[in-house]
Parts: sequence; C-alpha cells; structure tokens
Amino acid sequence: MHRQRTRLASRLPRGQRFARALERYGVAATYELHERALSNRASRRRFAAGAPSLDALQRQVVESLDRDGYAVVPFAELVADAALHDAVLREGDAFVADTERELRARSEGGEAHLRTRAGKEFVVRAYSWEGVRLGAAHAWFRAAVSDRLLGVANAYLRMWSKLSYVDYWYTVPQPAGAERVASQLWHLDFDDRHLLKAFLYLTDVDDGAGPFEYVPGSQPGGRLGRLWPWTPLGSPRVAEEEVARHVPADGVRTFTAPRGTLILCNTSGLHRGGFATERPRALAAATYCSPASLAALSLRNYAVEDAAALPSAAARYAVS
Repeated sequence: MHRQRTRLASRLPRGQRFARALERYGVAATYELHERALSNRASRRRFAAGAPSLDALQRQVVESLDRDGYAVVPFAELVADAALHDAVLREGDAFVADTERELRARSEGGEAHLRTRAGKEFVVRAYSWEGVRLGAAHAWFRAAVSDRLLGVANAYLRMWSKLSYVDYWYTVPQPAGAERVASQLWHLDFDDRHLLKAFLYLTDVDDGAGPFEYVPGSQPGGRLGRLWPWTPLGSPRVAEEEVARHVPADGVRTFTAPRGTLILCNTSGLHRGGFATERPRALAAATYCSPASLAALSLRNYAVEDAAALPSAAARYAVS
C-alpha cells in the first residue's frame, strides 16, 4: 500500500495518462491515510512513551533542523565513541580505495564492478539496492542505529522513525562542459513529508567536489515551505531560474566542509548536489523516514543480520 506505483497503468495501455493520474491519486491518498491515522499514529505513540533523552548538543541539532531544515556538526562530536567514529572512517576509506581501483580498471579497458543507477551513473555506491546484509560488523550501520544519531532523527521527526537506506557514495568528477542531471538539479525528495538524511563527508569537499546545497527553511512547515509545497509523488524538479527568483544568492547554503563533517537535512526541502567537476566527493549516507513513507515498508536497500542484538527498542523498530 506504500508503493510508489501500482500495475494499473500497465493494465490500461490505451489510457496511460488517465491510469497514471488515477494511480498517483491513489498512492497520495494512501500516504495521507497512513500519515494521519494508521502507521504514523502508532509511531508517534511509541515516541511519546519512549522519547529519547537528548544532551545539549543533540538538542541544538534538533533546534537547527526545526528552524532551518538542516544542521551541521563534526561527526566526532555527535558520535563521541572514538572507536566507532574511527571505524566508520576506515570503512569509508576502504570503499573509496575499492572504488578508485575499479575506476582505474575501467579507464584502462578492463572489467570493472561499479554499483551505479541508470541516470545517476556519476554516483558509485557501496551497496546500492542489492540487498546487502548489515549488522554489528558494519560501522556506519551501527552509527546510524545508535542513540546518538537515531535519537536525533526520532526527536526531529517526533516519532520512532524507520531507517530506510544505508550506503556509501563516491561522486565521480564530470568532464568539462557537462550539464547537471538528476539529483544535481534542484529538487524535493517526494517519498515522505517526514524525512531526515545524514551525509558524512569522507573527503574534504570544496566547490569543485560537488558540495551539497540546500535552501534553508524550504522544508515542510518551514518559513519558505509554501514556495514549493511538498506533496506525495509531487514534481521533484525546480528550475534554477525559479529558485533565483525567490531565493537570493546568499539564501542558498552550500556545504563546503572538511572530512568528518556530518550534515543532517530534511531533503523534502529544496536541495541539490553531487555536481563534481574537479575532484571526487565521498560520503556515507543514511535516510530516516516515517512508517508512512512511500518506500519505507516496501523497499529498503539492506537486510539486518541480527535485529535482536540492536542496542534499543527504537533501533529494532527502525529496521523492522
């Protein structure tokens, strides 16, 4: 019931426009039903009965998310477990080394094993959608379900959230004259109104490495949220000229930052990124969403090795 598409359009080949419109209406109506009355209602009750206890830094992060739709914090400060912090960076470095080895093999005409998606070949992924099994041996997964990160996500979303995506990304620099495509264009993520993504920079990111960009306050409920209102399956692309009409140049936040910077952001607000032109960008990515998300109950990019061993009831719920 949470899927983004049904088989209706394929069953009505002569009425594609009508079928797709009806399909979108049905998916959107289902989302609203689960947001208001079914899935999210139960999740909010769980949060009310077991809200996380936040320290000063976590509260500051949530306040920034509420106000601007994003927060920036050194990963080492939010995840103060030095062993876990170092393990995540080592894990990310290994992914970067493997990716660059495969890219060299491809450039030399050899066989390369690179996980990319059609239309977004500029991003190489560690796991993509191949159903990797994650557990205690995977440092970034452990960080994502830790009280430090999951606690912030749940406090911001005001419910027990689902962890729908865990991965590492390597953005390949584009050749001179290349134009922005796909997620490099301004857009809103249309899966969920209640959305939080974590991006941990594994490399220093400057203007030539395709930094993440965001319009503060454009998240649902934010001060600019009505300019581009979020709707289930809404149009995800916004023309650059339209952004320029409504947002001054200094109203766009460009996240150039050193390795080890953690960006938390509600990407149901207006954002773009990954247009690397001079050097690669590598990061760890995780997505938290509500149980009513259009993909949360029907699609994840991982399976859990031992959910019972996770550190809290909220963590077990996040991966269930």
